[in-house]
Amino acid sequence: MAGPVLQQPSYLLANLRADWTTKPLLQRCQELVKVIDDYPAKELHLIFPWLVESIFGSLDGVIVGWNLRSLPLRTNEHGIVMDFLDPSGPMMKLVYKLQAEEYKYEMPISYLPGPVKASIQEGVLPDSPLFHNKLQFPVSGLLTFSMSLNPFEYYMFNFASSLLSPKTYATTNATTTDNAYFVLVDTYLKYFLPTEGNVPPSPFSDTRGTVSPPAPRSPSVPFVGYGAHSTSLLKRHISHQPSVNADPAAQEIWRSETLLQVFVELWLHHYSLEIYQKLQSPQVKEPFSPTEEHVLVVRLLVKHLHAFSNSLKPEQIASSPSTHSHASPLEEFKRVVVQRFVQQKLYVFLQHCFGHWPLDASFRAVLETWLSYIQPWRYPGEKNQPADGLIRSVPEKWASFVQENLLMYTKLFQGFLNRAVRTDLVNAKNAQMVFRVAKVFSPPNLADMIQQAEQLFLEPELLHHRQHRVFLTPSHGGSFLSSRQAVTTDTVFKVKSHVYSLEGQDCQYKQMFGNELRGTVLKLVQIIAQARQTAKRISDHSAEVAANNSFLSWFGMGPSELNNTFNGGEVDDMGECVKKTHEFLDKALDCLCQIFRLNAGQLSQVMANMASAEDDMGSKQMPDCIVGESGPMLTDLGRMQIINGQRRFEIEYQGDPELQPIRSYENAFLVRLLYQMSSFINSRFGNRMAALCSRTDFLGSVGRHYLRCSPASRHSPPTRRSLESHTRPRLSLRGLASYRTLLSVLLLYLLAALLSFGPLSSTALILVAGLLYELLTHLLVEKVKSQ
Repeated sequence: MAGPVLQQPSYLLANLRADWTTKPLLQRCQELVKVIDDYPAKELHLIFPWLVESIFGSLDGVIVGWNLRSLPLRTNEHGIVMDFLDPSGPMMKLVYKLQAEEYKYEMPISYLPGPVKASIQEGVLPDSPLFHNKLQFPVSGLLTFSMSLNPFEYYMFNFASSLLSPKTYATTNATTTDNAYFVLVDTYLKYFLPTEGNVPPSPFSDTRGTVSPPAPRSPSVPFVGYGAHSTSLLKRHISHQPSVNADPAAQEIWRSETLLQVFVELWLHHYSLEIYQKLQSPQVKEPFSPTEEHVLVVRLLVKHLHAFSNSLKPEQIASSPSTHSHASPLEEFKRVVVQRFVQQKLYVFLQHCFGHWPLDASFRAVLETWLSYIQPWRYPGEKNQPADGLIRSVPEKWASFVQENLLMYTKLFQGFLNRAVRTDLVNAKNAQMVFRVAKVFSPPNLADMIQQAEQLFLEPELLHHRQHRVFLTPSHGGSFLSSRQAVTTDTVFKVKSHVYSLEGQDCQYKQMFGNELRGTVLKLVQIIAQARQTAKRISDHSAEVAANNSFLSWFGMGPSELNNTFNGGEVDDMGECVKKTHEFLDKALDCLCQIFRLNAGQLSQVMANMASAEDDMGSKQMPDCIVGESGPMLTDLGRMQIINGQRRFEIEYQGDPELQPIRSYENAFLVRLLYQMSSFINSRFGNRMAALCSRTDFLGSVGRHYLRCSPASRHSPPTRRSLESHTRPRLSLRGLASYRTLLSVLLLYLLAALLSFGPLSSTALILVAGLLYELLTHLLVEKVKSQ
């Protein structure tokens, strides 16, 4: 069979571009599969950058591409896209086809994260091996750096960068995780970082090796510290192999390392460790703000890396350092993947999120990412997983992980406490976050592991010992790969190196179980107690409203709903949320007592004191405020009282009841008509009604019952308008405009018609019955009051 007649490359690209906007997705993919199979790499090389941009979108966000982040699952388009972009699919086949020919593609550094871009512009080579030997220096007169990437690197750079582009286009019903992009990230992680077996080999073998060795540094290269950085794990391993082809895995692990480095650099390296160390505060104004979708993808990466690292063979875990050099590249990669590639950048990333994320329920994504990282024992695989909800001991083998990640436990816990004391814990979602953190730290021996790690850090060092042991950081040539050397085998040194590398040599460490943090925990306990009291008041109020929504009250025989806050299904939802709030806060208190060994009697006394203080002050006491020209104004103390649920305003309408907004259950025309009628009657007979209500006999009591008065509210701060309001008696006919009142009257007319009453007699009978009902109600109320 004759091969295809090759077109000029420009014609091939022009034809694909023309078909891209006219043909459906399935037909386009089918034609691309044929093109990838039939055309040689020389022609495919010219269409590759356009094809990548057309799929993932342009780096500047102008071109949307296939919009993977908004492509929901369980659709025909999703299946087509996943088949085409699968690690063993046509698109990756194109990547390997070009990879075998060693083609290069340029990418401007302007699309790199801020710290990486700033480092390159300052003439300092970034610490990640991903950027070594890839920088293209600008031509004379130009200031734009670029990187020269191989096809696999170029593809992964564009794929990872598409997560960071803003969603300026219309989205579908796809959620932040229920979309093609999230599934594709998971697929790539499982393929290139497998928990079982090795990375499948590429379909195109390259006898020349997959990664070229680093080129010698030219004297004209202005970067400092070029030779001080650690080289690729693969390069270091291959340099000790007698033959590149002796171990096929050594040829394939470069894809795993490249994929991970691209994901970490583009998703996590947006904040400078140097700036964080200098200012010692997460409140640093930096331009990048991650989205909830971004954080959820980072959590997926963290979870998979733990599973990948935990799939290390038991004999490799228990082996001595001298035998590590005989391990396969993939096993060696699993040993160091979390500490070397992720820890530092994830720590600064989470610190920034803890300090800048809004105080709302969307913080749950950041929280779960943090909790996933500090619980690697939860991801050994799918087998033998203990049931969730059971407080179990952490296996002792994880003590070293706690020690080497001490700040992830202690410093971030302090950051969470600072957020929790400023959060509305009456909200069930916020209460659940407090419970989640308390539950994660509650296993019996985890607190002991953290305390032991803190004691190791506080262990004094001899001066000469400190001078001869420089704490290595990644920016000074340090690498967790060198942990096998004798200088870093000491546990004390490892803990100190971890803390100093992230917080700086002069950091002032605050112990998690010290007096200062214990005081913050007790403050949180008080706030939880206040939130429980507030939730109880809301629960009582919603129950009262629900009780009033009976069958008789629906027909207008219950109290007016003009000032009710909740009705219908909202009452049920509020009651359910309050029930969850109580449950989460109670469990959080129990866990905090276990973690910090709080005395149960003292805790009960704090709760009792809070309850009695709340009763003494009155549940409706106003927040702290000052009275301005336009009414009350909250002070800073008043705002904190509202946020923490200590005090609140009783929200009710204070103006003329007749001028309240028209409700959905009222007829707008009748409201306006009856208002005009009642206003005429009140203006005509106002003096007589006032004289009637001023009487102290039975008629005066009846008059006050039927005629409305509007005294100033006692539950809210007085305003100029409320102080000027009067209490003149007046007739209100607005209740007759309610649809339920109209339905009740209609049913009464139908009943009268069945009993052979005429219209006039029916009207008179209804009026007399209504007056008698109100009169009897009034007499019963007065009798109850007198008793």
